[in-house]
Amino acid sequence: MQRITTEAGAVAGRRSVRDPGVVELRGIPYAAPPFGAGRFRAPRPAASWDGVRDCTAFGPVAPQSAELPGSPGWSRGDEDILSLNIWTPGGGGDRLPVLVWIHGGAYVFGSSAQPDFDGTALCRHGLVVVTLNYRLGFEGFGHVPPTGGGETCPDNRGLLDQIAALRWVRDNIAAFGGDPDRVTVAGQSSGATSVACLAVMDAARGLFCRAIAHSAVNACASPGSAARTTAEVAAAAGVPATYEGLVPTAPATLVDASDRVAERYRRDPDSGPRHYDPAIYGPVAGVAGLPTGPLTACAEGAARGVELLVCHTAEEYWLLDAVGSCARVTTEQRLARFASDHGLPGPLLEAYRALMPDASVNDLYLAVYGDLLFGEYSSRLAESHARAGGRTHLSRFVRKRDGRGRPVRAWHCADIPFAFGTVEDESVHFLIGGPPAAADLALAERMTRAWADFATTGDPGWPPVTSGAVRIWDVAPEDDRGRWDAFRTPWRDAGLPLLAP
Repeated sequence: MQRITTEAGAVAGRRSVRDPGVVELRGIPYAAPPFGAGRFRAPRPAASWDGVRDCTAFGPVAPQSAELPGSPGWSRGDEDILSLNIWTPGGGGDRLPVLVWIHGGAYVFGSSAQPDFDGTALCRHGLVVVTLNYRLGFEGFGHVPPTGGGETCPDNRGLLDQIAALRWVRDNIAAFGGDPDRVTVAGQSSGATSVACLAVMDAARGLFCRAIAHSAVNACASPGSAARTTAEVAAAAGVPATYEGLVPTAPATLVDASDRVAERYRRDPDSGPRHYDPAIYGPVAGVAGLPTGPLTACAEGAARGVELLVCHTAEEYWLLDAVGSCARVTTEQRLARFASDHGLPGPLLEAYRALMPDASVNDLYLAVYGDLLFGEYSSRLAESHARAGGRTHLSRFVRKRDGRGRPVRAWHCADIPFAFGTVEDESVHFLIGGPPAAADLALAERMTRAWADFATTGDPGWPPVTSGAVRIWDVAPEDDRGRWDAFRTPWRDAGLPLLAP
């Protein structure tokens, strides 16, 4: 096993089974367990240790109810959840660029142990890769009222965990062959919005110079909505919505209560926007540390010094429909109600009908909702950053496939195994429509190279968005930038602000 010394103690990993030229180290603590006296508090430093710590197994995942294929679930006694993993092709002194990955999962599920986040392929392109766990659900993003003595717990504890991990990288990554001055932070879905938040937060300034955001989600909370969610979850848990009521409540109880609150929204068609996608947690904008949401902050130039690479998929929301995690809208009456609940004008829906003349009602709904939550939000994030003077690159993933008797769309999450180069892992075959063909392997190579080049030089291989360039990711390598631009026109014509603050 390869031994490396960190500030807290020595660690030992193993050679990657995918490539013996890559060393992987798993489950390195970057902060103390966030429970007991540290519950609902900012992360604290991890304790040091004597001897050599065996880092050949992933650390425990954050409290959650999800069970994902090929990934460990949460064991309800686990507390040492703030750990990270490293893939490195070299040793100290190499000073390679570093990519730090933040997983998605609607802020309530997921972990760094998912097989599609293996860093070996990116390592082969000359990067040191770091993936991490952070607090999810109420532990990470629930608003906790002040104590009886007026003491406050910070909001956005999950983001503070991510910042603590980035500080650990700054202080330790050189021992693993990484360059602390060339760090790129990357994420997808809620992980991408986390990245966007970090790019505009003063507490994260200087910890990274580049950022990659795939399918950033339009889902920040206001302080008022976060407080209402706390009241709902506390009521479902049968405890007072106070610091004194929440701290003694077991994490499992709050996970279960959060699931019940989300399920009530899912079952109630009159419950407003949350009925369609009952994700009840997200970064709280308008509080200390995050005074405005990332879209507004980027437009004001808060992230101007960070180079940004943005991607979204062409058919984001069809995945959520396929796995049954969102409401179905199958009648014109329900479609009109959906538009009303989200403040969407009639001309926007009619423009989508013209672009999709043969689409079912549910497909129209999925197209509009996917762009509202992901596609248009991601594109505006890129453009706002560019207009404020930040260097920005934009891309869209449109690859689809007929697999195992049914079509697999260019949907949410399908792009990530290509960027990580993990398309051959069986756990992702549902996302991509079965084992990859030769053209898929070539696409994965191009996308992995683009990430590596961006992390190394800031240039992913196509011009910035200010030139009008948008890279289209498909099995055909040509850049056909016009195929999906038409779906942006209805949003521009509507002149709407998006939902996020």
